[in-house]
Amino acid sequence: MKKTITCWALLFMAPLLLAQESPFYKNYSWEKIPKFSVQVPDSTSILGLKDKIITEFLYEGDNFLEYFLEHKALWLNSDDRIEEYNKIYLPYSNTSELLISKARVIKPNGQIMELDDSKILTAEDEETQSVYKFFAFEGIEKGSIIEYYYLIKRVPEYSGRRLVFQTYYDKQDVSFDLYSPSNLIFQFKSYNNLPEMVRDTLTENKLHWKMHADKLSGLEKEELSPYNASRAFVVYKLDQNLANNTRDITSYGKVSQNLYNYYYTKIDKKVQKKLNKFLAEAGVKADMEQNKLLRTLESYIKTNVFINESNSMGNELESVLDQKVASSKGLMSLYISLFNTLDIKHEMILTSDRKDLKFDKEFEAHNFLNEFLFYFPKTGKYMAPTDSDSRYGFPPAFLTDTYGLHIKEVAVGDFKSATGKIEYINPVPAEETVDRMIIDVNFNHDDLTKNTVKLDHSMSGYYALYIQPYIPLISEENRDKLLDEFAKRLDENADIKSKKMLNDDPALFGVKPLQFKIDFESEAFVEKAGNRYLFKVGNLIGKQIQMYQENERKLPLENEYTRIYNRTININIPKGYRVANADDINIDHSLLQDGKKVLLFKSSYEMNGSQLTITADEFYKINKISQEFYDDYRSVINGAADFNKVTLVLEPES
Repeated sequence: MKKTITCWALLFMAPLLLAQESPFYKNYSWEKIPKFSVQVPDSTSILGLKDKIITEFLYEGDNFLEYFLEHKALWLNSDDRIEEYNKIYLPYSNTSELLISKARVIKPNGQIMELDDSKILTAEDEETQSVYKFFAFEGIEKGSIIEYYYLIKRVPEYSGRRLVFQTYYDKQDVSFDLYSPSNLIFQFKSYNNLPEMVRDTLTENKLHWKMHADKLSGLEKEELSPYNASRAFVVYKLDQNLANNTRDITSYGKVSQNLYNYYYTKIDKKVQKKLNKFLAEAGVKADMEQNKLLRTLESYIKTNVFINESNSMGNELESVLDQKVASSKGLMSLYISLFNTLDIKHEMILTSDRKDLKFDKEFEAHNFLNEFLFYFPKTGKYMAPTDSDSRYGFPPAFLTDTYGLHIKEVAVGDFKSATGKIEYINPVPAEETVDRMIIDVNFNHDDLTKNTVKLDHSMSGYYALYIQPYIPLISEENRDKLLDEFAKRLDENADIKSKKMLNDDPALFGVKPLQFKIDFESEAFVEKAGNRYLFKVGNLIGKQIQMYQENERKLPLENEYTRIYNRTININIPKGYRVANADDINIDHSLLQDGKKVLLFKSSYEMNGSQLTITADEFYKINKISQEFYDDYRSVINGAADFNKVTLVLEPES
């Protein structure tokens, strides 16, 4: 493989030929007779006996390259694990070359079966046409060890890379080594209790950093946990080139300036005229109130501009305006050019999905800069320009409640530039995502096991996000089914008498809640028991989840977004009857932080003559719950499930 070095890459190369030892892989191999030790309970199904990664950056003539080696050994002790690992996939792309690939099976009796080249197979994905290679192991039996390593040569990745070492099973002998020319200084940071990288001062003619852990405990997934973000991993980046005195190579200051120079370019008159035409087609006017303007503009773009990453012309602004087809870069250029045309002050944000990788405000590395957002200081709201499923004010929720790099334009006279600053991306307040139910219930005078129910169900924010903006795309038949579904959630055999949808205009998303009004008759809520009637009032709010936890919680819990549920149930008690157990309605669970309730489920009632009014309020005003407060969270969640089980006893008045 031969790659031409770009001028940008030359900034990080030595202007001199530096003395350097031969690449590490020249002397690398596995032990001819392996000496693995397995001492685990009989119930153990898998154990990592070796997990080693080595990467080396070096110069070869005019090329700057990376050699990456991964060496693993796994003890497999169940049919499920054997099936899971009988194929091992190898990295393979048009920017890399697979140089070495070796694999073998070590049976419980010590017999070693090395795979020949015929067991390294190539396949193609029919949908994506991407090609991949894999080891096809044979002869694995319970108690066998599979061992393999491979080496690839590739275009270097050095601006910020994460290597994850922890998975669901225990590991032994975990290590990572990084070698570089003596002029290239790397920085490292370990996360989630992985040992820190240390410099090996004995290596000559090149730099060497290493990490080793004798043991690394497995980490099981837990419900609603940020599992990937919680696993042990290391992030590394190239920081300095001593040969040409280049420092802070991966700094966010340089990222901010580079992105500003790329996206905030001067628009010529021809393209500006097309931008003005685009705004007219979108129905956008400069004197609109900013919230309405941004909703209108975003809705038009996301319903009229098609994203196609493979379209090379999709990066060019004029092409995007002409063809209504854009890559992510082209889409960013379109938004920014339109904002500037309308003189809308905004900030570009780069961040990462907090459930997968938490943005580290202390360690600057490009692997944290995965997703784009815009922030509008005037309104305090965010927009996700390249996410077609989100809408202004409600960006992908896992990109909020975390840190991000805010890139702001600064001007000194006629000179304009950009500055980057790490700031917190606030979550959307719970008060903007509300699920509200008002339910009126009457009993049939002739047969008290029958009810008429009037359901008024409204939803806003994230609850409405996947319906309200897309109403025009839903056929009449499917709209009917959607309305029916809200009644069927309470009683799958509901006899629906009338139904209507309100605020079903996409322009009202974020302005007014989407509302469903449904009248139906039901025989699902009441059972006769002698001279009493059992009224399953809890079923009127729909089925609620219940959380169980047999083992001690190890990971924090993170919700996607904060939210509120308000439920009011008005019940006209039949004449001649009373509620014998109304106090069963009273449920109260909450969590206080800094003197404020941040989690709550509370149900209560009032009796006014023959009308029983029940309120069941529930809210989650924080997303992140540490293990310490997990039981409090679970009690709130289960409070709704407990209400679900409430059955009122209607007995004759004495």
